[in-house]
Amino acid sequence: MFDSVKVEDFGTYVVVDLRGQFIGGDETDTLRDKLKVLSEDPSKTVILNMEKVTYLNSTALGALISAHHKFTAGGGKLVLCSLGDNIENIFVITKLTLVFEIGDSVEDAIEKYI
Repeated sequence: MFDSVKVEDFGTYVVVDLRGQFIGGDETDTLRDKLKVLSEDPSKTVILNMEKVTYLNSTALGALISAHHKFTAGGGKLVLCSLGDNIENIFVITKLTLVFEIGDSVEDAIEKYI
């Protein structure tokens, strides 16, 4: 079974693949915990690949906003990419597209933000 959160470290950047629904349960706790650990190294850029995310609730959005704050406060960067239409709509409606750097794909995020 595929974990809801999978981390791959590429040296200067980290790709975190997310999968499934993030509705405030164990999957959201796992995401929050992994992002907290990653935010302790401000020299890295973390790219959240959201291609396989089907739903985010307010608790998950709060975890992403909190992580974004930790990364930027420490001099790091948290970039989102591959948002599906439904997920992108959530970010547009909440105006979080003005807060987060967002790439079309992992490759696009690497090219633009690394």
